[in-house]
Amino acid sequence: MAKKDTINALMRRGVDEETAQKLADEGLLLGDVKEASQDDLTEFLSKEKAKGVAKKVGKKSKRKKKKKGGKKKKKEEDEELGMERLKEAYEEKFEELEGTALEFNELNEEKGYDLPTSVIKKVAKSIEVNDISEDEYEDLLEMVNERYQQRKIDPKESVGIVGAQSIGEPGTQMTMRTFHHAGVAEIGVTQGLPRMIEIVDARKVPSTPSMEVHLEDDIKDDREEAKKLASKLEITRLKEIADVEIDIGETCVTITPDKERMKKDNIEIEEIKKRLSKKRGIQGDVSTDGNIVKIEVEEGKFSLLYEIVEEAKETKVKGLKGVERGVIRKDKDEFVIYTEGSNLKGALKMEGVDIEKTTTNSPNEIYEVLGIEAARKSVIHEAKNTLDEQGLEVDIRHIMLVADVMTNEGELNAIGRHGVSGRKTSVLARAAFEITSQHLLRAAILGEEDQLDGVAENVIVGQPITQGTGAVKLKYTGKTGKDD
Repeated sequence: MAKKDTINALMRRGVDEETAQKLADEGLLLGDVKEASQDDLTEFLSKEKAKGVAKKVGKKSKRKKKKKGGKKKKKEEDEELGMERLKEAYEEKFEELEGTALEFNELNEEKGYDLPTSVIKKVAKSIEVNDISEDEYEDLLEMVNERYQQRKIDPKESVGIVGAQSIGEPGTQMTMRTFHHAGVAEIGVTQGLPRMIEIVDARKVPSTPSMEVHLEDDIKDDREEAKKLASKLEITRLKEIADVEIDIGETCVTITPDKERMKKDNIEIEEIKKRLSKKRGIQGDVSTDGNIVKIEVEEGKFSLLYEIVEEAKETKVKGLKGVERGVIRKDKDEFVIYTEGSNLKGALKMEGVDIEKTTTNSPNEIYEVLGIEAARKSVIHEAKNTLDEQGLEVDIRHIMLVADVMTNEGELNAIGRHGVSGRKTSVLARAAFEITSQHLLRAAILGEEDQLDGVAENVIVGQPITQGTGAVKLKYTGKTGKDD
């Protein structure tokens, strides 16, 4: 029986029947032939036949090593291509002022006003839309500047406390439930108070990560293209598209794909073979026989077959890591893909994805892929959306202040003892927040000083705070001379 199995195994690898019979008669098993060098085989075969058998059946470790290097090079090329696409898309965001905006800015500088660039761009756009003449630019500039100055905060105002109260009070009315994307019942997204806590805690991974993937202008109204892109985004595992079974007689694992599902997800049989060959846990030779994929192992290693079956079932055939599902929904005049799971870096590299509109609900992921400014914008957007969905109105400038505090050091920090609150320079402020004894003991050992510049530390020692009217110090010196 063993001799027959060896002959069949050798023939499946391309060895002719006569040579296979000769090797089996010598008492060699498939494993022996695999381990044997070309010189070893010349004891039983001619030099030419031994070379052919070694090439077809022998180890191929050197080729695999070379392949790994090629894979690394391809990954680097993909990274470069993806970053090039991002660079092209965002270059226009930082273009210099021109046309009406440039004229309006020159007038702004001439008058000595300090209007920011974003305000100037908005005013310039309104001028062009409403066809305002150049004679009215000066009056318009004065009116805009007056309104801008009125909206500035008073000097020494306690903006931190006001912002904390403005967000904290509505926060007490927030619900503690998981909601769904509007119109997409299949995708559940955390909202309410748990979501707000996630945002200010700068969690690495949200409890329900999700992406909103937009399509490029030329395909955004094409449902078929949206379906193709969704199938590329979501992870497809082998067990979802094929039957994986053990064939004891042949000492192999057979994989029979579902033709309809393969066609629907646009997957080729060679793609399955390629993925299985690269899988670390699969120890065997992967080959195709028509529409069936086989993983052959050495005779007698039956326990290995069961391990291979489990590994094969979980093999990722296509899709992005972390993206479990994609749901297509029509939003106004375009199709948008909402995903369960997030991989922004991978999504932005894909052809057909609008890299300017596509986003994720994870500010940390945005920080890693697009940088700190984009992360700041994400914190503002996510916090504002969370409050709006609860019907709570909070001035966006309070949320912007929180985002600024979280990002002003160049990285995304949490509001808490591991982030902003734990890094305060004041010893008493840190002690008032959490773990009082440890903070005071550490400060005493290190010989730290507290300058009493903030609010909490001055309240603790019982003196006026250095904010608002407490920031102004007046000294009456009295009359200095006879003429006064």
